[in-house]
Amino acid sequence: MDINCDLGEGFGCEAEILPFIHSANIACGFHAGSPQEMAHTVALAKKMGVQVGAHPSWNDRANFGRTAQQLSSAEIIALITYQLGALDAICRKAQYPLQHVKPHGALYNQASSDPAIAGAIIEAVLAFNPGLQLYVLAGSQFSKLAKAAGLRIKEEAFADRMYQADGSLAPRHQPNAVLLQSPEVLKQVDSIMRFNRVQTVDGSYLQLHADTLCIHGDGPTAVSLAKAVHAYLQTNSPAC
Repeated sequence: MDINCDLGEGFGCEAEILPFIHSANIACGFHAGSPQEMAHTVALAKKMGVQVGAHPSWNDRANFGRTAQQLSSAEIIALITYQLGALDAICRKAQYPLQHVKPHGALYNQASSDPAIAGAIIEAVLAFNPGLQLYVLAGSQFSKLAKAAGLRIKEEAFADRMYQADGSLAPRHQPNAVLLQSPEVLKQVDSIMRFNRVQTVDGSYLQLHADTLCIHGDGPTAVSLAKAVHAYLQTNSPAC
């Protein structure tokens, strides 16, 4: 099982988290990050052998990319292409390949249920580099569309977020939508690993298959959660 984490977002935790993950999703400047942070994170990831991916967002630094937007397909394609190009250039300079794409925040959530947004992202990735992996919400419409388009996908589950019964992530403003403590995170990881399911906010269970587990790098307990999940997988997953 792969552990991925959103990094390069200005929180300065990259050196502490990278030893405990397999994939880094690097902010491309539109919700957070800067050219310097991108280069720094790529260099650290290369040193530690962690796969590098782009973490493109709506152009929304004021709200950390977490406010929904509606753009045309052409505008979304340009938005994604611009951000992929920026990080890819930095990766080329570092002689370390860009491996995957994981949309950020509201863009990710909207793509998971909106075929038009998902289709625009898929088109942008295919045109930029069809060999890139695309990280998608497990079981989502986005996942189905990306697979049908021929992209290599990784279906993603969240170690530190609660789910709604429809498979979407619980809105961050809801109580307990974000999991911050190791016991509750490990309980969710264990449920995903052993039973392919998560308990939702209404107490029901949602079945899902995951290829990768996400830990957010912007949380106050991000480092301790990365260590805890890594330790769990070392003991319980022969792939790690």
